[in-house]
Amino acid sequence: MSDTTLYYVHDPMCSWCWGYRPTWDTLQAQLLQQFNQQLTIKYLVGGLAPDSELPMPQAMQQMLQQTWHKIAQQLGTQFNHDFWQHCQPRRSTYLACRTTIVARQYGLEQQMINSIQQAYYLHARNPSDIGTLTSIATQLGIPADLFNQQLNASETEEQLITEINLARQLPIQGFPSLVLMVANDAYPIRLDYQQWQTSLADIRTILSNPPAC
Repeated sequence: MSDTTLYYVHDPMCSWCWGYRPTWDTLQAQLLQQFNQQLTIKYLVGGLAPDSELPMPQAMQQMLQQTWHKIAQQLGTQFNHDFWQHCQPRRSTYLACRTTIVARQYGLEQQMINSIQQAYYLHARNPSDIGTLTSIATQLGIPADLFNQQLNASETEEQLITEINLARQLPIQGFPSLVLMVANDAYPIRLDYQQWQTSLADIRTILSNPPAC
């Protein structure tokens, strides 16, 4: 069933994606164990906010801080709230999205996403800044000059737009989301932030009853 793909639609700077990460990691491991030959898992960046050098409005900063507290309360997720005092927040995530696309070319996509999330949410570093992303890339073994060249390449921008457009066509409600594609049919998968079994049950049901050709 090589035409069967599970899309994980996300943004590396999405706080709910950070909250979902432990459950998603477990779900991925289960899927690889149970459906390794049947299923391809692909990450799809949906793009929360385009490039901007403008400071984040105070109202949005307050809203996001409340969201962090809500996620921490509901899921037990760790956040370093020093970010709001030590960094200049901007509503700008496309740069981080392009960074994950570059890392994909090196087989480091998941490592890059995890590193961006940890820098942002645990170490109060700003992934909207090129310096933060370049530092992460070099730590993962991507030379800084090659990273910056590929980050600014037209092909990387085109890939980002392609993924954003695809994400908008899929049956999702926001980030993170899971969509199972079987041939040309898209199936939204229930996503439970604390119970990976919920998504696995949906996927198992669909794979055991594929649509008729």
